[in-house]
Amino acid sequence: MVPMTLSATRRRVRLHRAWFVAAVAFVAILGAAGFRATPGVLINPLHAEFGWSTGTISLAVSINLVLYGLTAPFAAALMDRFGMRRVVTLALLLVAAGSGLTVLMTASWHLLLLWGVLVGLGTGSMALVFVATVTDRWFVRHRGLVTGVLTAAGATGQLIFLPVLAWLAEGPGWRVASLTVAAAALAVAPFVWWLLRDRPEDVGTTALGAEPGASRPEPSTANAAVRAVTVLRSAARTRPFWYLVGGFAICGASTNGLVGTHFIPAAHDHGMAEPMAAGLLAIIGIFDIAGTIASGWLSDRIDPRVLLAVYYGLRGVSLMILPSLFAATAEPSMLIFIVFYGLDWVATVPPTVALCRRIYGADGAVVFGWVFGSHQVGAAIAAFGAGLTRDHLGAYDLAWYGSGLLCLLATGMSLAIRHAGRR
Repeated sequence: MVPMTLSATRRRVRLHRAWFVAAVAFVAILGAAGFRATPGVLINPLHAEFGWSTGTISLAVSINLVLYGLTAPFAAALMDRFGMRRVVTLALLLVAAGSGLTVLMTASWHLLLLWGVLVGLGTGSMALVFVATVTDRWFVRHRGLVTGVLTAAGATGQLIFLPVLAWLAEGPGWRVASLTVAAAALAVAPFVWWLLRDRPEDVGTTALGAEPGASRPEPSTANAAVRAVTVLRSAARTRPFWYLVGGFAICGASTNGLVGTHFIPAAHDHGMAEPMAAGLLAIIGIFDIAGTIASGWLSDRIDPRVLLAVYYGLRGVSLMILPSLFAATAEPSMLIFIVFYGLDWVATVPPTVALCRRIYGADGAVVFGWVFGSHQVGAAIAAFGAGLTRDHLGAYDLAWYGSGLLCLLATGMSLAIRHAGRR
């Protein structure tokens, strides 16, 4: 009787395979996050070595951000057609190639091609649509929580890489920083290939929380590009899609487009050392992890539209206060902003994924890919526009105020979804 009891106990406590898939996805997203943390660290070193303007370097960041977003819906369709494992492994190799080859560049168009195009395609192929695909396939229970945890992987990567990259860029040089990112992406690629599995059926199980014998959608055999465009046409006929697109474009403009790209040079303008500014961004990453996981937990319990409205409203107010907080040292008021803003950084992702899933069903991951594309278009416009603002006005203040006002507009868009239905 004792051996039987022990055996039963072991069966009860064994983790579901979905948690292992989520762990692999976390590590993969973490590995790709390094290069996305790099632009703000390298703007000043590239300007000092090559004499390229802030606007030119910001244009490369903008191209990267646009492709990072516009690749996403096609990547979601490719994952449905060929599997997550193949797509994510190839994406990591592209990130490694793009970041590694930057050490050989001698002209600004090299930066646009490598940093902008190649890495943009690679990171876009395993962006947040990867999170949506993993949670859709492997989880029925705890979807919101897992979405929050996987989204936080990007913040964890920023937390790990950003201070190290800042130190490398200021000490050994920006080339060493770029090679470090390439090595990290290469190290993760075989890990993904060996351990990631596309669907529960591949290993003889079901999604976590699924009813026994529940039917799951068969892998699509349609052309990935055709499916992505078909889903876009269908979603574009509905009002919720445009509210989500508009709000998420503003989300991108107010986070990685503006703060992620220009916070370090803006702080440097006020006399703050770059490693200290990078450390503040890393602290944002710490609190972003907590905020995003909490947002995922809340998305399972509270109307996602209400959560989005609250997040955008608080973010808008904080950005309009930020210009008055910059100083040569990290004053307590700046630290308060960093903590508050960090909790809100990508807390918008879990409720946005939840809305796409609820409104568009089986097409939710691809729809989120298009919504995420708008996020990166907004980020690209903000990254380039803020660079031009700094070049022509000598300060970033207008960019901070404008972004804050846009966030208040996103609050209204989020509340409008409540009355939009799917018409």
